[in-house]
Amino acid sequence: METQTWDTIIKPKRSLLSVNLAEVWKYRDLLRMLVLRDFVTIYKQTLLGPIWFFIQPIFTVLIYTFIFGEFAGISTDGLPKILFYLSGTVLWNYFADCFNKTATVFKDNQNVFGKVYFPRLISPLSIVVSGLLKLGVQLLLLLGFLLFYHFFTEVQLKIHLELLLLPCLIILMAALSLGLGMIITSLTTKYRDLVFLLQFGIQLLLYATPVIYPLSSVPEKYQWIIILNPMTSIIETFKYGVLGTGIFSWFNLTYTLLFTIIILILGTLIFNKTEKDFMDTV
Repeated sequence: METQTWDTIIKPKRSLLSVNLAEVWKYRDLLRMLVLRDFVTIYKQTLLGPIWFFIQPIFTVLIYTFIFGEFAGISTDGLPKILFYLSGTVLWNYFADCFNKTATVFKDNQNVFGKVYFPRLISPLSIVVSGLLKLGVQLLLLLGFLLFYHFFTEVQLKIHLELLLLPCLIILMAALSLGLGMIITSLTTKYRDLVFLLQFGIQLLLYATPVIYPLSSVPEKYQWIIILNPMTSIIETFKYGVLGTGIFSWFNLTYTLLFTIIILILGTLIFNKTEKDFMDTV
């Protein structure tokens, strides 16, 4: 009797914290296809296409400039308002987009998950990776404004070596949004009303993050509340590196790192537990 050999063997996970990276790598072509799909489906039938990558942050910054800069008179640490708001908005948009989309990945892909097997982690990973393209384009937009102010105005910008931490900051944002998103998407399989609270919660989190105001403008006795937000040290470190103003602290950045690791582990645990039987509850 001939012994049968199988190309693929699907086995149950032995641990809730098990992440089979080898299997994820095996499905890298699927990851690439999902990233391309995310890009094409969003801009396929639009008039301006990828130009929206530039238009969205520009309009957001103009609104911030008018409402918070001119009308409310909130300080920007002496920096041009456009540069201050744009530097914070670019990073915040990446985090918020990844969090929003990852938080509904089970609901959005339930038809596919019920028919085809592939590592479920591929879906949230594709969201995080596809967001990097938009982030890269918007960073180029910020660079363009920085060069304009440097060569055509009298504004003196001080670039600090902490700018070299940008890749680490992006990884932190990706991991944080991935972990939080996996927690929310797992909970929404049973509690659908969490989806309605998501947009509201992210909007509140924006105001608890120094995107439209500098951390230095917050009274010192209340700064610890803002620092508890792990996005605070990421935004402040980036502004300190690229604009020369802001509060850079290795302690705050370490706190963000530890917080992100905990959230990522917790998100993986809950995600692995939920994916086993989520089709019975969605």
